[in-house]
Amino acid sequence: MSILKEKSFDFALRIIKLAKYLQNSHKEYILSKQIMRSGTAIGALVREAQYAQSKADFLHKLTIALKEANETEYWLLLLFESNYIDKQMFDSISPDIKELLKLLISSTKTIKEIN
Repeated sequence: MSILKEKSFDFALRIIKLAKYLQNSHKEYILSKQIMRSGTAIGALVREAQYAQSKADFLHKLTIALKEANETEYWLLLLFESNYIDKQMFDSISPDIKELLKLLISSTKTIKEIN
């Protein structure tokens, strides 16, 4: 869980910087708020899961984190395809969200198998 906690926090910091870039360089406020919300929610939900009231609550929080990660991947692709971020920026952050998705998928599958 600690690797997921660390990686989701580091990713949230990158998302905050990306949102600032979009707002300052492109005067883009709608998409930047969307990606800021979903991209930072991943780590917040992972943190919430640490103190879940039950295994079911733990699984629920990680499942929501997975949904937020999937949404964040969508916003990143949309920002790239609409030319708000260039290929270099996209290629830099894309592996991070893919890794978070893999970690969350693996974690939720493991928890389901245990129950």
